[in-house]
Amino acid sequence: MLASWYDEQGPATAVLRVGELPDPEPGPGEVRVRVTVSGVNPGDTKKRHGWLGSSMPYPRVIPHSDAAGVIDAVGNGVDARRVGQRVWVYGAQSYRPFGTAAQHTVVPADLAVPLPDHLGDELGASLGIPGITAHRTVFSDGPVDGRTVLVHGVLGGVGSLAAQLARWGGATVLTTVRRGDDLDRVDPAVVSHAVALDSADPAAAIRTYAPQGVDRIIEVALSDNADLDTAVAAPDAVIAAYATRADRTEIPFWPLLFKNVTLRLLGSDDFPAEARRQAARDLTAAAAVGALTVDVGDRYPLEDIATAHDRVDAGGRGRVLVTIPH
Repeated sequence: MLASWYDEQGPATAVLRVGELPDPEPGPGEVRVRVTVSGVNPGDTKKRHGWLGSSMPYPRVIPHSDAAGVIDAVGNGVDARRVGQRVWVYGAQSYRPFGTAAQHTVVPADLAVPLPDHLGDELGASLGIPGITAHRTVFSDGPVDGRTVLVHGVLGGVGSLAAQLARWGGATVLTTVRRGDDLDRVDPAVVSHAVALDSADPAAAIRTYAPQGVDRIIEVALSDNADLDTAVAAPDAVIAAYATRADRTEIPFWPLLFKNVTLRLLGSDDFPAEARRQAARDLTAAAAVGALTVDVGDRYPLEDIATAHDRVDAGGRGRVLVTIPH
């Protein structure tokens, strides 16, 4: 099969290879997926360049955890009727050496989720890491029906899906964007009110829309927003943080304590298995009824995977995808 891999960590152009590798075969409880589209996440590029001093977990790594494709072989114990089924894949390279940047990937059967026929491969390849992370930020502390949820970074991959899932779950959704110029990019069908962080007093603006405070806060930059979150949190609120910009982040401990705020930290590779399965079910259900859309940015052929990784590292808007030839 045609695949991309790296045998050492480093810059994308220096370590990523594209060539032929043996076709993988599914073992017991596994399925093989013929990949059509592979999704690139920041976590994929961080693993590749050794972020926070991480080392090579395996002698060779085929990157990427997310994809869409078609099951073309199954291992023992898997219903043979799954062959030919369109699926979206998550977790392919989570504690496993070979991900989705290849014509075939092999994963445990429950990591290949049936993709409804009316949904496109690009959406399917965009649900994995950002979608399951978004689901955990919104629902890990219970239903949000009738609650007020504040989503920071709503124009990002996780933030956008978190806002849509919260709205699908019955919440009133408030959001922030970095600059006032970005306000017109927020979807009013999902978001009740959006606030720019560069405005004079974003906390007061949020309180205008949520006088009693917000019940859940979806946080992408805890180090930057800790004081703002404290100012707008309702009693017994939850701050669900999946990222920060300072490794040793300070928080206003006593004000948060007096409000009995729960600080939940979420790392996508280590969610409980049942939580990931529930997230996959809900993401598919929400997408099937048109409640989820994904902003797809740049698409690259597999031979340009290094450029795709550099695009993710440089930042920018929209999901980065790699198309796999057959």
